[in-house]
Amino acid sequence: MAGHSKFKNIMHRKGAQDKKRSNLFSKLSREITVAAKMGTPDPDMNPRLRLAVNTAKAQSMPKDNIQRAIDKASAADGENYEEVRYEGYGPGGSAIIVEALTDNRNRTATAVRTAFSKNGGNLGTEGSVQHGFERRGLIEYPASAGDEEKVLMAAMEAGADDIESSDDGHTIWTEPESLHQVATDMEKALGEAEKVKLAWKPNITVDMDEKAAGTLLKLVDALDDDDDVQTVWGNYEISDEVMEKLEA
Repeated sequence: MAGHSKFKNIMHRKGAQDKKRSNLFSKLSREITVAAKMGTPDPDMNPRLRLAVNTAKAQSMPKDNIQRAIDKASAADGENYEEVRYEGYGPGGSAIIVEALTDNRNRTATAVRTAFSKNGGNLGTEGSVQHGFERRGLIEYPASAGDEEKVLMAAMEAGADDIESSDDGHTIWTEPESLHQVATDMEKALGEAEKVKLAWKPNITVDMDEKAAGTLLKLVDALDDDDDVQTVWGNYEISDEVMEKLEA
């Protein structure tokens, strides 16, 4: 198992940015509803729903909101969302995967294409960048969960594949099909995780200079602001120094 990763930086700008998005609860609700509709509305019997509910709790989503999202799955007049994925190229040679839940494919495709074209990117065809990523299970814990040795032991006992620790926290990787079980076992040892979800992990990352990073983050923000977009993954790496300059 290896250490020290900036994956949180790679996934999107920074973890704190997630909490600042005004439409975050809407995205979380949509994922909960879809997960409940695809299986049983009982989180204990529906791994995807449990992951969605845990993510919502980690973002301080009220219990009433979570229950309403679950109840919408069985509502006769509820929306029917489908999962869609878009792939494209961003500034500086970066590769981007966009995951969305939509009730109107044309609307979502137009919005995603516009975000790419207006922010130095190009929307590609399906499979154009996916080959540079690996589908993995992702679990994140804050640094306060314990030191690297404590989290490492918990991860190994739970059957995780890899752990990366830094001052920002701990990132644990699993096989996609074992994510739910590993997360459940780790919760017994370390408490509830900050994030549990399926991820697109880049095989190789691309370093961004200040100019490319500035444009790239505008692209990521534009995508994040779309109600239909659930998650944006990329293979880009932005150094702390560049981030500090951009945030100054």
